[in-house]
Formats: sequence, structure tokens, C-alpha cells
Amino acid sequence: MDTPRHDDVIVETWFTAVSRGTESLVFAGAVPDSEFARMRAPFQEGMFPFPVKYGYSAVGRVVEGPDELAGRIVFCLHPHADLFCVPAAAVLALADGVPPARAVLAANAETAVNAVWDALPTVGDRVAVVGGGTLGCLVAWLIGGIPGTRVQLVDIDEGRAEVAAALGVGFATPNRADGDCDLVVHASASEAGLTTALGLAGLEATVLELSWYGIARPAVPLGHAFHAQRLTLKSSQVGRVAPSRRTRTAHRDRLALALGLLCDPRLDVLLTGWSDFADLPRTMLHLHQHPAGALCHVVRYPAAPDQE
Repeated sequence: MDTPRHDDVIVETWFTAVSRGTESLVFAGAVPDSEFARMRAPFQEGMFPFPVKYGYSAVGRVVEGPDELAGRIVFCLHPHADLFCVPAAAVLALADGVPPARAVLAANAETAVNAVWDALPTVGDRVAVVGGGTLGCLVAWLIGGIPGTRVQLVDIDEGRAEVAAALGVGFATPNRADGDCDLVVHASASEAGLTTALGLAGLEATVLELSWYGIARPAVPLGHAFHAQRLTLKSSQVGRVAPSRRTRTAHRDRLALALGLLCDPRLDVLLTGWSDFADLPRTMLHLHQHPAGALCHVVRYPAAPDQE
């Protein structure tokens, strides 16, 4: 750990989350050479492909720092570590009503907020979110809060129906999903999911692509009705604030917004996997080999209170 300066904080980590998609690609050495610089996480140590200290969803208690932060529970975009030192400006204190364990969703929630800003859904839209992972669920939850929207979470795992119901949105398997959507958000990181997403889009609809494929090269079905339907295939990525908000919103503002939204207790349904920090190497191997199943996997540290 670096020697702290007067404007630094030392954080004792309580919880981190594993970003199952991105961290699995990093674990597998599947970050393309062209993306080595752009894929660097804040406070990352090492260089791709290996060795590298990665991760970006840490929650803990400030054990040393400015008076206004000392003793506070904070979130930081920091790799998995039991103790770390960062500038005070890099942490955000948790809002009242946001439990520390749930706060690990902040990084995914920030990506979801940016996706909604890119997608620009509006009152009355028919929306499908293809891919019921943590990110897809958060996007569906956010859009489902817009009055009059009909939101369906689409996933091959029928067990996601219970998650969708808890979040207040509909659910369908790909063969039963309603088409003719005004907006489709794709977050399954699979070729089949992207094909489903394009097939659910209505005339002149937008398909927002949230998946990141690393070195994979999925086939995109741009034949069939893609041109006749005049579809828009649009990318979204959290590295830049969406154009609709960029002139008025900084990255820290967006993260603070996402963190504050986590006061909704329904989101605890997304915290489905738990393990200890000491087991992280085995946990990463298991998550890479068995990508289906758990949603947000939470890593618990020795200093953490009992919150499971």
C-alpha cells in the first residue's frame, strides 16, 4: 500500500463485487491488445494480460483520512484488496439507507444509468432487455420505473422470472418474448442474445448493445429484416458519460447518482453469490468455468460486519 498523503484516505475493505463478464474476460486473458489502455481499471496494478490486479467495486470503512470521511463507509472503484490508500476524492460516502453489501452494485448501476441515458426511453415505450445478468436486471429495473412502460426481461434461464417479478418488470424466454418493441437493450454477451434482440425490435426501433465481447467476434445478423425495419444498432459504454448528459454531468456525479439509487431494498435479490476474500482465486476460476447461475457475486473481507 502507498504511503498516505494529507489528502488521502486509507480504507479497510468490507465487500467487493466480481464483475462476472468483464473480470472473466480479464481472468481468461481475453482483453484485446488494442484495448489494453482503455480497459485499465482505476487504481489497477500491473499490465494486461498478466499479472494484473483488477476490479472496480469496493466498499469499506475509512480508517484514516480527513475528518469529514474518517469512520465513514465509502464506495470506491478499486481492485480487490483488503486495505487500500487512495485520494479522498476517489471515494463516495454511502447515502443513508444503502447497506454496505448492496453498495457493491454501484459500478454496475453506474453502467446501467449511462445505458438508460444512451437509450432515452420514454413514457409508454415497449422495452425488452435481453440478458438477465446483473447489468440487464438493473437496466430493466431503471426503465421499469418510467410510467407507462412495458418492460420485459428476456433470458434463457426461467429462474430469472422470480428476479424480474421482484424488480417489478415482466419476464419471457426468447421464444415467448413480445416483439415490436420501441427499444431493445442487449446485455447477454452472446451471439444468440444479439440475434434475439434484433428480432424483437419494431419498425425504426433502437437496439442498444451493452455487451462487451473481448476478443470474440460474434456474427451479427444484419440481413433478414434489419434494413427493412430501419433499425438502429447503437453501442453504450460506461467509459464516457452519455452525450445527452455529458455537458452537465461528470463521472463522479454519475457514480453518486447510481450509488444513491441503491436505497431500493428490492435490489438485494441481485446479491446471489458470496465467498471470502481468501477464496478469491478459486472463486474466479469457478465463475469463469460456470458463468451461469449467480448474479452479483459478493466477496466478503475479514473486517466486514455480518450482513449476508
